[in-house]
Amino acid sequence: MTAEQHVQSLVRGLAVIRSFDAQHPSLTLSEVAAHAGISRAAARRFLLTLVDIGYVRAVGKSFELTPRVLELGVSYLSALGLPDIAQPHLEALSAQVGESVSVAVLDGTDIVYVARAAGRRIMSVDITTGTRFPAYATALGRILIAALPEDEWEQHLPKPPLTRFTPQTLTTTPQLRAELRAAREQGWARADGELEEGLHSLAMALTGPQGPLGAINIATGPVRAHPHLTADQLLESLRAAASAIEADYAAVRLTR
Repeated sequence: MTAEQHVQSLVRGLAVIRSFDAQHPSLTLSEVAAHAGISRAAARRFLLTLVDIGYVRAVGKSFELTPRVLELGVSYLSALGLPDIAQPHLEALSAQVGESVSVAVLDGTDIVYVARAAGRRIMSVDITTGTRFPAYATALGRILIAALPEDEWEQHLPKPPLTRFTPQTLTTTPQLRAELRAAREQGWARADGELEEGLHSLAMALTGPQGPLGAINIATGPVRAHPHLTADQLLESLRAAASAIEADYAAVRLTR
């Protein structure tokens, strides 16, 4: 992309929208400017524009996103088709294993959740559609990166130093590359307490007729709802759900 094709104001406007998240649902003008990395004057112009077109509302001296922001993701989710196809399989898998299960896609150095069936709440952060996490610290991210050619891995790993979320988080390139190679060889990835203490996850890639679709995982907390299920049994259930989603996705694509 040339400099002439790069619209800086659009980049900054999207940065303002991304300033809001589950931990920061309401922000002041100064906080938005700090989160988006822009001046207060620029933040004020973007916020007032977003208020004017209905994506942000002013509440006293703070600002909040409105439900209209969801429109920005509808086109992507509708074109993808994966969330609707995966949802019944996620619900069935969650009921079977008694745990939370999700589907995510890779977006730069992050994973983004596009479908989910929640079991017990196992994280301090509530995970919903659109939630983002660093790919390197998650099983979903690792299996998604591992599915790519090895010379593309670096594009999806943040530049060092990587954040150490817990004492178990892998933060060096050699460690992560070893994990990615293992995931590619065995066909699944795991992350044990690396994003949050006590959170364990197993993930497998989802592949469609044209290539990678996303990944599916089972996430368990410190106390398992079904302690009689072994890791191999969880993997078997995960593999069956992944195959069912892939089959339904291929069938739907054939009818379009």
